[in-house]
Amino acid sequence: MNQHMHPVPLDKAYRLLNHGPTVLVSARHDGTSNVMAAAWACALDFAPARLTVVLDKGASTRQLVERSGRFVIQVPTVAQIGLTFQVGHRSLLDDPEKLDNSGVELFDMPGHDLPFVTGCSAWLACRVIPEPHNQQSYDLFIAEIEAAWSDTRVFRDGHWHFETADPALRSLHYVAGGRFYAIGEALDTGPGKTG
Repeated sequence: MNQHMHPVPLDKAYRLLNHGPTVLVSARHDGTSNVMAAAWACALDFAPARLTVVLDKGASTRQLVERSGRFVIQVPTVAQIGLTFQVGHRSLLDDPEKLDNSGVELFDMPGHDLPFVTGCSAWLACRVIPEPHNQQSYDLFIAEIEAAWSDTRVFRDGHWHFETADPALRSLHYVAGGRFYAIGEALDTGPGKTG
């Protein structure tokens, strides 16, 4: 576990996703763990803390989510660009060693029977809110965030600090064709900003 990993209050957990990063989704069921990349994850509410994520029907991770009712959303870093691309393009069905072959290292958190990905900048432990129509028709999963953590070198006091952190800790934003962008510079609106 990362020594810089600290809890994030649930009323601030939405801020971990508000900037639209590519995420890693991990799940475990019956001794099998998997991780996939997802470009479509979004904060939904902050009281209670909720999010949405699109999980394609063909994804092995989706099957684990459906069976367990739980998953973790992680924010990968620039340092994890290769890992993120690999877990997004490899299938556990075709490659039983997908996680090892992609460089994924997992860890556990006390009180959560979930696989957490080492090296990320944020982690959100989630419980599925069953919405069968949305899940089957749109691949859209709604979940309550039960706990959240961040790497305090880049997210602390309820805010991202990309501009002062190591650039390797910046978040990734997938656009297609194997191309990602890293988050850019901070721009403030001046004294009227809220936070």
